[in-house]
Amino acid sequence: MLGLSRGLTALGAGNVIAARTGEPLATRAQECRMELVTLDPSFEADPRAAWALRRAIQRHDIDIVHAHTAHGAALAALATLGTAIPFVAARRVDFPLRDNAGTRWKYGRASAIIAVSEAVAAIVQRAGLQTPVVVVPDGTDVRRVRTPATPETLALLGVPRNAPLVVQVSQLVGHKDPLTFVDAIAAAHKRMPSLHALLVGDGPLRGAVEAAVRARHLEDVLHVTGYRTDADELLAAADVVTLSSREEGMGSVLLDALVFARPVAATRAGGIPEIVRDGETGLLSAVGDGEALGASIVMLLTDRSRGARMGAAARARAPEFSLEAMAMRTRDVYDDVLARRRPA
Repeated sequence: MLGLSRGLTALGAGNVIAARTGEPLATRAQECRMELVTLDPSFEADPRAAWALRRAIQRHDIDIVHAHTAHGAALAALATLGTAIPFVAARRVDFPLRDNAGTRWKYGRASAIIAVSEAVAAIVQRAGLQTPVVVVPDGTDVRRVRTPATPETLALLGVPRNAPLVVQVSQLVGHKDPLTFVDAIAAAHKRMPSLHALLVGDGPLRGAVEAAVRARHLEDVLHVTGYRTDADELLAAADVVTLSSREEGMGSVLLDALVFARPVAATRAGGIPEIVRDGETGLLSAVGDGEALGASIVMLLTDRSRGARMGAAARARAPEFSLEAMAMRTRDVYDDVLARRRPA
């Protein structure tokens, strides 16, 4: 959202971010001196929060509302009810829409649904809504300078100097399937004992992941770092970037792998194949198959020239997923929606 906001501003479109008080989005928006409205709904369809959003829409003379979460879509649908202000809803996950009246109502009221990938668009379309669905991939800052983590930083995380390094950045939640990542590293380590791996992120499965690491006797090989603010630097230091998801709208962290020219070993979940071209910018394997993912990792680590070619091909694709491209495509959706604006 922050990147989209900056991109829209560069295109001359004023925008205001609505976020919960004290949440990271609100904090970052304030740090970036972006215009901010704080809302604190007690539940998804909180009428007080919807009314506060409605007043903010009027106060800031908003032309269109863009809801970036499912709960945000409910508030946007309520806040714009009875007005001529259209809203669009973002869909970034490849979970099926819930089959209930509330879901059908809020997404049915949207003037468009922006899906992050073709895979997500197909899932939304299967819900049978009449709302147009448009694919706009997420973007990232493709101009970032690549600054790999130093050997000293890696050593503090348990990674020896010059060790082959695998890095995965993801929440430790079910749909990211971090336990398959553990299986993959166990399989790869058998064939390449010198490799090390970093699992960067936190979440409710951290305890299960750490237990699996201990059960596989990988404590000195697979390092679970928790949440870190230097994820970019760790990705840039990787020899291979992985993503073990079983469900994935797009896999935005893989955009960072493109920028940093890192070859990828990942599953075929959701929209991942729309970023990673199998055999060209990385290697893809079946969802939940740790052995196959581990084999992809070993292949990229042992055939360094192939990995380098894939990394270069990945970097060449990065501009397709720039913040500027995302902002322009999103602005096109806004223009189309406003051109066919519904009456109040």
